[in-house]
Amino acid sequence: MKYHTKKSALILLADGTIFYGKSVGGKEGTAVGEVCFNTGMTGYQEIFTDPSYFGQLMVTTNAHIGNYGTQEDEVESETVKIAGLICKNFSYEYSRPSADSSLLEFLDKNNLFAISDVDTRALVSYIRDNGAMNALISTRVDEIDALKEELKQVPSMEGLELSSKVSTKEPYYYGDENSTYRISALDIGIKKNILRNLAKRGAYIKVFPYNASFEEMKAWNPDGYFISNGPGDPEPLTDAIAAAKEMIKSDKPLFGICLGHQVLALANGVSTYKMHNGHRGINHPILNLVTGKGEITSQNHGFAVNREETEANPELEITHVHLNDQTVAGIRMKGKDVFSVQYHPEASPGPHDADYLFDQFFDMIKTGKN
Repeated sequence: MKYHTKKSALILLADGTIFYGKSVGGKEGTAVGEVCFNTGMTGYQEIFTDPSYFGQLMVTTNAHIGNYGTQEDEVESETVKIAGLICKNFSYEYSRPSADSSLLEFLDKNNLFAISDVDTRALVSYIRDNGAMNALISTRVDEIDALKEELKQVPSMEGLELSSKVSTKEPYYYGDENSTYRISALDIGIKKNILRNLAKRGAYIKVFPYNASFEEMKAWNPDGYFISNGPGDPEPLTDAIAAAKEMIKSDKPLFGICLGHQVLALANGVSTYKMHNGHRGINHPILNLVTGKGEITSQNHGFAVNREETEANPELEITHVHLNDQTVAGIRMKGKDVFSVQYHPEASPGPHDADYLFDQFFDMIKTGKN
């Protein structure tokens, strides 16, 4: 086993609280972002490459990170999207025979600064009580005052538009061009496994940038529309909200996931808000109000849809609720093939309880084509 020098590091929270650890690989560095935590036992590589985490410092609650290495195809985008990693025990060696490389090599390739040997249980407990906030991780442990000044310059996640940072710059195609169905997808931070799930059900997808107009998406003559997940506050996404309004008017099936769910709510005049703590993990309980069945789901969001406004909207029906806090987890429009969920049915990583939602979307498309 290669010996790695441990260099002192710290986590500085926006309220001045400090936690200490060691830099992974003995590297020097500083990273800033909103601190959040994910409760998943596995799937760290997919989490790190999920565009929805752009600009966030990730605390992993599982005690061991890196123990099964990395694989080239276990990514949700081409690059790491988190701003930095905070963990308890970082595994420099890995035991999975099929792994391509170690997590350290993967992080080095993506220029990601990480710190370990942190009391993550205490840190997560503090965040739970005091809410998500901006933070900074650094090896400059003797420059606290200077770091505090740097942290003050970091913009709040509330009101922050980040889809433009992760969306495709130009439209592209995914899947088999001879597929039965065509879907126009609005990329406001799309995960690869969503595209895989659409393609394997017989769709050829044209993926459009975050600010694409409805006219551009309509010109491809799709059988249905999709609005993806993504990072940041949904309210600044005025182009996406405007496009969603037109998608609704088109009377073609429309499906939204996570940030797409929030955009769909905003297109219906329902507001969103920043949560005290978001939902991030692969073990979140959901109740399907239509079937009465429970689902264990993969989630990653720091904003939510206003429940009172949703209930008061005559065009909308709440289809799913989060059982931990009763937040809106799914909606559909009455009399239209338009629906969305706050969680991730593509579940990468996570359970497959909710992948029926893709089938539901395609059932709507098939009915519309007949």
